[in-house]
Amino acid sequence: MEDSAQYLTAHSLAQLQEEYRQLKDETIPEIARRIDDAKQQGDLSENAEYHQAREEMSWAQGQLQDLENILGNAQLIVSQPSDVVTIGNTIAVKTGATLRTYTIVGPQEINPAQGYISNESPLGEAFLGHRVGDTVTVKTPAGSSQYEILEIKQV
Repeated sequence: MEDSAQYLTAHSLAQLQEEYRQLKDETIPEIARRIDDAKQQGDLSENAEYHQAREEMSWAQGQLQDLENILGNAQLIVSQPSDVVTIGNTIAVKTGATLRTYTIVGPQEINPAQGYISNESPLGEAFLGHRVGDTVTVKTPAGSSQYEILEIKQV
C-alpha cells in the first residue's frame, strides 16, 4: 500500500485503532502461544494446528502492517462550513428524476449501500469543489451521468 493520506472520520479512526490494539495485544500473542504449543508436540510436518496457526500469524502480521500504514497516514476528516463540496460532506443530488444522498469519505470507509462514497471514486472526485446548483458530469465505464447538487450538509 502506498504512503498517502488516509482520510477517516473520528469513528472510523477509533475503530481502526481498536482493531490495531486487539491484533497487537491479543490476537498475535494468542497465535504465538498456539504455535509454541504445537511445537511442543514434536513433529511439525503433520501438525495441522501448527500450519493453521502459522497461516493465521502471517495474515495477522500483514493486517497489522496495513493498519500501521493507515494509522500512520491518517488524516481526520473535520467537516468545516463551506459552500463547496469537500471530504466529509453529505450532499443531496438529483440525477434524472432520482434523488440521492452521498457522504464523501476516504477509501477506508466506503459503503455504497449507505451512500458512503470515496473521494477517490469517479463520483466522489467529480463532486469535490462544486457548489449547490452546479451540474456535474460523471464519466464511468457505463457512460456519462449528470448530477445536480441540491444541498451540501456538514457531517
